[in-house]
Amino acid sequence: MTIFSKIIASEIPAYKVAENEQFIAFLDIFPVKKGHVLVVPKIEVDKIFDVPDIYLSELLLFAKPIAHAIEKVFPCNRVNMITVGLEVPHAHVHLIPTDAPDDVNLGNKKLSFSKEEFVAIQQAIIAAL
Repeated sequence: MTIFSKIIASEIPAYKVAENEQFIAFLDIFPVKKGHVLVVPKIEVDKIFDVPDIYLSELLLFAKPIAHAIEKVFPCNRVNMITVGLEVPHAHVHLIPTDAPDDVNLGNKKLSFSKEEFVAIQQAIIAAL
């Protein structure tokens, strides 16, 4: 069971911003930018292109309003979606507010926020949805 499956099962807390029967979206606790969100299918599949087709198409539709909410809360040129998938063996995408190409480099220094700051970021995104 991956850490994402444990979050989905509510065994591990997360700063959730959206959820439905197929997906969950929550703040990355090791963000490269303020407003960095992970979108995760609830089925545990390692590689994004091994995810069933219906999930792949629905993933974009689920992520779209979240990306718009992130843009409203954290003004940026755009919200980029990247898939790396090496850090957790559970398919997922990163939604990252972006102004420069280096903003989506997951090798960048991770930002650190207090619990209160994470909650404020979470609530701001939820309010913008």
